[in-house]
Amino acid sequence: MRAKMWGMLKANPTCDVLILGGGVNGAGLMRELALQDVKCLLVDKDDLAAGASSKSSRMIHGGLRYLENAEFRLVSESVYERNRLLKYAPHYVKPLRTTIPITAWFAGMIKAPLIFFGFNVKVGGRGAFIVKMGLTFYDILTCRLRQTPWNFFMGKKKSLQEIPGLRDDIVCTATYWDAWITQPERLCVEMALEGCSVQKDSLALNYVTAEKNGADTVLLRDKITGESLTLKPKIVVNATGAWVDFANKPLGIESKLMGGTKGSHLVIDNKELFNALGDRMIYYEHTDGRICITFQFMDKVIMGSTDIRIKDPDEAACDDAEIDYMLTTLKGVFPTINIPKSDIVHIFCGVRPLMASQEGYTSKVSRSHFLAEHKPDATRAFPVYSMVGGKLTTFRAFAEMTADRLMPLLGVTRQVSTTDRYYPKPETFTGETLKTLPDLTVAEVRALTQNELVVHLSDFVRRRSVITLLGHLTEASAHELADIMAPILGWDDSHKREEIAMSLAEAHGRK
Repeated sequence: MRAKMWGMLKANPTCDVLILGGGVNGAGLMRELALQDVKCLLVDKDDLAAGASSKSSRMIHGGLRYLENAEFRLVSESVYERNRLLKYAPHYVKPLRTTIPITAWFAGMIKAPLIFFGFNVKVGGRGAFIVKMGLTFYDILTCRLRQTPWNFFMGKKKSLQEIPGLRDDIVCTATYWDAWITQPERLCVEMALEGCSVQKDSLALNYVTAEKNGADTVLLRDKITGESLTLKPKIVVNATGAWVDFANKPLGIESKLMGGTKGSHLVIDNKELFNALGDRMIYYEHTDGRICITFQFMDKVIMGSTDIRIKDPDEAACDDAEIDYMLTTLKGVFPTINIPKSDIVHIFCGVRPLMASQEGYTSKVSRSHFLAEHKPDATRAFPVYSMVGGKLTTFRAFAEMTADRLMPLLGVTRQVSTTDRYYPKPETFTGETLKTLPDLTVAEVRALTQNELVVHLSDFVRRRSVITLLGHLTEASAHELADIMAPILGWDDSHKREEIAMSLAEAHGRK
């Protein structure tokens, strides 16, 4: 499929909008524009969804703590988009009961208003009264297209009965509902392919770089074949997330728009913790004021995360200090549950695409989004728009806003709204299952390899499935998958061994 798309592009190297970045913002924008019959080309220097979109906490949430920073518009937009995803992508997005352990009744009564009014105060120390105020307002904002129950509080005795192992110095717990997403990377791929389907001249290609090579042209390089071609776009949109400034440079633009922070997560196989959590996420505050989460994800537990400033997103990796920090935070909320490092089956680290900020505390940097315009100049005939900020929950709203800015420049009017449009459901497969991965059929492996731009074995095990995430990739399963994929992708025995080695190395890495 990928070779066919490259061939189509070589035959007609033009497009209305060139989108750089195949994460949720880029794929969402492609879907948005293609539905208006705008010819798009989406390219990514790595695989689709290889950045933050596949390395997030997998939360679809309104951003309860953003209320503390008085970001009411962002919270309102976020809960509305969360509700939309619950309704229109129920195959991926599910409600998630969320419980907050609270250790004081009136803590934060002075600090919270200071933070609210913009004083540079360290966050943390939220008591039951402050939490109740926040949750009540949060629920009011959630009323549009409401998909979840209202919040409630439980006393100490009942809370400790329902959540075995929870710290016993609590005064109560608060419970509300947000949502989680099973496979955001699959949602990205499917949105990009939906764009190709509804607008027949639109294309999506992974492992392609872009740089300006003329006043009105961009040079595209295929990292897989080594081929290159010259493309003539009318507009370029930089949707590369934390890489926005890096991707602008080859286009002749010096920008300082991004100030990303890395967030590391652990995937844990611990039955005691798994059973204690049940169907709820525990949303808790560490002693340094940092908010952490832990919840069941399929047959494992995900917990995180850190929030550390980073200059180069390509260098993001989880270090030993972060692992120790996360296990320490978890011990603080479940003091009697022992979680040795041997229970960690996978570690992943992504970079939040936050806008540049001088805030002293990373938690106070806005998670909102905006579109930066770089107008044509003497060396570049086309405008470049950078999608700055945003989060997994609000990608559709950001894509809609961006499309509405671009369409007048192309002489296009909106034909289709995505407000109430369902997301495509993945095909279901039956038949022979894999010996090493019995939840997966041979037919599914073949279909995804053929039809979803799979280039490497790691694309399949990390971004077309959750095999690596759940710690299910072994040498035996890697060999079985590679044997199925090799005839489709033309791998010889040497290439197959390289793919197996690479996928196993990535699975045991910390990126």
